[in-house]
Amino acid sequence: MMGVVIDTNILVSALISPKGNPAKIIEMIITGKLKIFYSDEILGEYEEVLLRPKFNLNRDSLRRWLESVLGKGHNVNPISSTFGMLDESDRIFYDVAKSCGIYLVTGNIKHYPSESLILTPTQFLALFEG
Repeated sequence: MMGVVIDTNILVSALISPKGNPAKIIEMIITGKLKIFYSDEILGEYEEVLLRPKFNLNRDSLRRWLESVLGKGHNVNPISSTFGMLDESDRIFYDVAKSCGIYLVTGNIKHYPSESLILTPTQFLALFEG
């Protein structure tokens, strides 16, 4: 089973647009076609961002949804990278992907180094389905 790291913006997009590519990827995780990898720091960011008032999500509903997404996932302690990042808050996602040798799916591909493991949702789905 293929493993992935999911940037927070993919979760947000999946919730906002349930028919888009990010939602397809989240559905693949929930149905067991993909395994999500994350760290405690990533989990904290997911909760902090998704509980912002602008998303108007109920805390209990969000926790249940996150449990369905992360329930079959794998919590890891990544090796920290040291090179400069455009947005340091993105390092947590990169470090998990790099440490585990798996793909990172993000809508902010320009925030990361140019590496084949970092893909947009469209690129990831093309790879997975191809």
